[in-house]
Amino acid sequence: MAALLDFNVQKDPRKAYTSIAIVLVVMMIFPFFASQFGNSWVRIIDLALLYIMLALGLNIVVGFAGLLDLGYIAFYAVGAYMTGLLASPQFAVVLESFVNETPALGNFLVMVLGEGVRQNGIHLSVWLIVPLSAALAGFFGALLGAPTLKLRGDYLAIVTLGFGEIIRIFMNNLNAPINITNGPQGINMIDPIHIFGVSLAGEVGSKATVMVGGFSIPSVNAYYFLFLFLCIGIIFVTTRLQHSRLGRAWVAIREDEIAAKAMGINTRNIKLLAFSMGASFGGVAGAMFASFQGFVSPESFSLTESIAVLAMVVLGGIGHIPGVILGGVILASLPEVLRHGAEPVQMLLFGRIVIEAEVLRQLLYGFALVGIMLYRQAGLWPAPKHEDRMSSEAENPASKPASA
Repeated sequence: MAALLDFNVQKDPRKAYTSIAIVLVVMMIFPFFASQFGNSWVRIIDLALLYIMLALGLNIVVGFAGLLDLGYIAFYAVGAYMTGLLASPQFAVVLESFVNETPALGNFLVMVLGEGVRQNGIHLSVWLIVPLSAALAGFFGALLGAPTLKLRGDYLAIVTLGFGEIIRIFMNNLNAPINITNGPQGINMIDPIHIFGVSLAGEVGSKATVMVGGFSIPSVNAYYFLFLFLCIGIIFVTTRLQHSRLGRAWVAIREDEIAAKAMGINTRNIKLLAFSMGASFGGVAGAMFASFQGFVSPESFSLTESIAVLAMVVLGGIGHIPGVILGGVILASLPEVLRHGAEPVQMLLFGRIVIEAEVLRQLLYGFALVGIMLYRQAGLWPAPKHEDRMSSEAENPASKPASA
């Protein structure tokens, strides 16, 4: 993959910008090509783009700063449930619970928010909810990072795993005595995303077709371009972070925390920033997920999802942004491709289903991770080595200053 595409602008700007242009053209064309075989294939890539956002956020924590986080999916849940509360009728249920349990506080909230909120809930624009979700997820990231500053390795992994499970259990049980999350039933009827008054879910009766300037596209295509735009924005931010002073400080902590502290790096604040900034991307992805699905429930934020996002980072290449994107695409889309194609292929080859699609999906998933750990520990598309950059400079003597 690295031989065909190279995104290292410092090493070879022409090849890097050419690679970026090729990838962008392919991504722009993809939904129109894939929709010829059914909108479900575009929907698969929509979800893959959400996972890429998550993987890029986790890459800040694991790849740049070297902090093993097994509870990252909790920040995804925070963003999703905030959207569920602020863009659906669920807040009316919350107010009703307050009125029933604590009448004084409940009636005060009704007076402040208005009787309309009590009847219909809050329906804020998702573009107002997204920064709120990012801020709240970032706060929870700092909350997780604060007590774990002196932990590393297995101990840090266990603490973050516990944090992720605590958030999921809270979401599953915050339905009594005040019904905030609606418990295991989840929150439904979440408002779709609107851009300039156009609903990306399509108007009522349009069969999920979005009308834009006289053109009609399926809803999944509209969401695809939105998620692609957000992914490009997150890639730009993470790339700038990686090459900033903050990014170099994260790498210094990852390589040797004691040496980084001796060099004057405030490791406490830098670690907290890693947790917060990585978590904020998870909050944005969660808000998009809730609006895209129109429904959230605790089952979407299990430990398995955290492990899947971590596997995307490890499989693609820890700390390498293009590698993380590759890992996200493979691990997010391959299971769904197998779900659609495994059983028909077996029927064609053997005349019967030998292994069910779900079992085969998990089997190949496990084999892929074992193979990567055995034969490509750095991932499918690892980060360039420092020696590679040095050799490229040696091969280009014109770039060196002339000696006296």
